[in-house]
Amino acid sequence: MKLAVIGAGSTYTPELVSGLVREQERIGVHELALHDIDPMRREVVGGLAGRILEGQGYDGELEVTGELDRALDGAEAVLIQIRVGGQAARLTDETIPAACGCVGQETTGAGGLAKALRTVPVVLDIADRARELAADDAWIVDFTNPVGIVTRALLDAGHRAVGLCNVAINFQRQIARHLGLQPEQVLVDQVGLNHLTWIRAVWVDGRDVLDEVLESFGDHLAHEIGLPRALLDDLGAIPSYYLRYFYAERQVVEEQRTHEPRAQTVANIERELLELYRDPELKQKPALLEQRGGAFYSEAATQLVASLRGDSGDVQVVDVRNGQAIPGLAEDDVVELPARIEAGGPVPLPQRPLAPELLGLVQHVAAYERLAVQAALSGDSEAARIALLTNPLVREYGLASDLQERLAETEHRRQGLQAGRAS
Repeated sequence: MKLAVIGAGSTYTPELVSGLVREQERIGVHELALHDIDPMRREVVGGLAGRILEGQGYDGELEVTGELDRALDGAEAVLIQIRVGGQAARLTDETIPAACGCVGQETTGAGGLAKALRTVPVVLDIADRARELAADDAWIVDFTNPVGIVTRALLDAGHRAVGLCNVAINFQRQIARHLGLQPEQVLVDQVGLNHLTWIRAVWVDGRDVLDEVLESFGDHLAHEIGLPRALLDDLGAIPSYYLRYFYAERQVVEEQRTHEPRAQTVANIERELLELYRDPELKQKPALLEQRGGAFYSEAATQLVASLRGDSGDVQVVDVRNGQAIPGLAEDDVVELPARIEAGGPVPLPQRPLAPELLGLVQHVAAYERLAVQAALSGDSEAARIALLTNPLVREYGLASDLQERLAETEHRRQGLQAGRAS
């Protein structure tokens, strides 16, 4: 098969291509196209990717290109992992809300909406070209944040798409390590929306061992997600670490007043990584990459592509239409939950109803995500303001209006600078 990676200048890419080779027997990639619009990143990351592939015995074709149509032509799977505006835009996504006394985060709250507004149209343009140029049965796998909103936009537009996040596989690996098991022996029953999920069961050999996990390792897991152990006990579930922005909102806002923005930290790590990647002797991912975030993304991505291609029927946590899976949500909401992966697409596993304390928040954020897609497609300032008003991390009308104006002004300046550089 031919596989295209759009946004291949990402520092994640070397790990991704390494995973593709590990799964070569299942995926059978004979042609790999790495696309990025940034010439420097394309050259540096593509060079390391090539050395990794060569070192692992890959005997297929590798094309590193800045031409989108060449990358998409004939592709049977398209992985989209772009960051519109780069780390500079991420920095404003985090700092503008923080300056207004809100959580500053690139996928949640006001920052998440800002990212969605500039990202959704670009991803849809890529998907439209894929519809024309890629194989008829090609799958689009979206890792571009905010995954739930982007995936919803793709599905609303009729694309053959599935969203992917690394949170579930990260928890799976952590819990397996605690239990002294191999990851494939553990299935986490993670349910909710992207970056708004709870693990309500941990299955090992057909038995739910969540109570044992909480009893033995609850303190450690609570520390890792930055929330009180008592909360896990009260919920009877393990929240995603992104729920810290909701369950400890005031604490997070206070921390962000004094700590360096995560965007700046990541930008510094990326500069170091790219410098390492330039070394012609480097033929494997450096240890520093583990500090970048997105742990185990490559494994999740390669597993998903392999299962879609092989019609494996195994269960993975992905972002798909709800259908009837989670009671209390609309059929067209995009949810994150375990699904059986078949050639025709992921089939979500039916879920028992969410407890009221979970369902209320999920319904609230699902309503916001619906409005966020509408705002991204329309480009309308009122629609963006209503989406912010609906977001649980904003809520207040005056705050929503202020944030909308600041974010719109910043995006206008970004586009102006981009247009100036292009001319």
